[in-house]
Amino acid sequence: MSRGLAYQAGGDVYYRVARFPEYGRLSGVQREAMIAQEPGDRKEDPRDFALWKTWKADEDTWWDSPWGRGRPGWHIECSAMAEKHLGTGFDIHGGGLDLRFPHHENELAQSRGAGREFARWWLHNGMIEMGAEKMSKSLGNIVPLRDALDRWGREAILVFFMGAHYRSPIEYSEASLQAARAQADDFRNAFRVAAARPSDLTWEHLAAALDDDFDTPRALAILHGWRAAGRLDLLARGLAVFGLAIDQGGTARLRPAGSPRSVKRRGHAATTPRPIACAGRSRGWDGRCRTSRAASASSRRPGDLRARGKQWATRPTLAPSYRAARASACRTRCEKEQRGHSA
Repeated sequence: MSRGLAYQAGGDVYYRVARFPEYGRLSGVQREAMIAQEPGDRKEDPRDFALWKTWKADEDTWWDSPWGRGRPGWHIECSAMAEKHLGTGFDIHGGGLDLRFPHHENELAQSRGAGREFARWWLHNGMIEMGAEKMSKSLGNIVPLRDALDRWGREAILVFFMGAHYRSPIEYSEASLQAARAQADDFRNAFRVAAARPSDLTWEHLAAALDDDFDTPRALAILHGWRAAGRLDLLARGLAVFGLAIDQGGTARLRPAGSPRSVKRRGHAATTPRPIACAGRSRGWDGRCRTSRAASASSRRPGDLRARGKQWATRPTLAPSYRAARASACRTRCEKEQRGHSA
């Protein structure tokens, strides 16, 4: 009030918007387009907002003040909490786009008017929508986060949010979550790419996308580019930024030759045999051909081939007499896969 930015009127205290030149800069709302936020005959200007409200007989909460018994205006509480827990100046203030005006605009005006630096950067997120309507409790069209996690998993939810810019609305639907889960599966199984290929996308491209107003859709496209090119080094590093990862079961773990292991498959007991070497192994995604089949010294038996927690389909193993033919077929398939990925 000593700065002339506020005035008392009948026990209320109002912020004088016309005296604060920066008002409207945060939200982009022009002063001429502003409407009265709280209608009242005591205001000098319809755009002014309350800093203190006088007590009314039907209210059960009040405090004494130099202006009489009353309570703070509803914007004051956020400025007070921010200063108490974060200090007079802090880096980031977030919130929904629907709060930019008038709430955040008023927070900033009253804090700066009192000589506080307040927030240096503002991040306003778009709304989650269901059926073209904003998800909200009042409409009853909500999905609790726990329910979404239980159904889709955390990876799918993360990819879902990455697919839209944080300032844009995003549609929560069966189709959008299925697509996000499919993308998460692609990242998790990135180790299946046959071989790495040159890529023009570097780490600097990802950093530039995130520096550009946290452009996650562009970052997501870069991650998919690395996945398609088999650049697992960059992909793993980039996914970690968003709390995602390539499945650590990606590298096949086969026991050394001659080290049997008892396994149980569909009621059968078997011994893990020696894997057939593949002529294309030097080009394989993990040094072994994933189309290889194990061969035992006996006739056909159920075999076991695992890749760190990933159970492969049960296939009968081959007797030694088939090994040469099987290795040739394996080599042919590897070459086809290589050509397919290169395309």
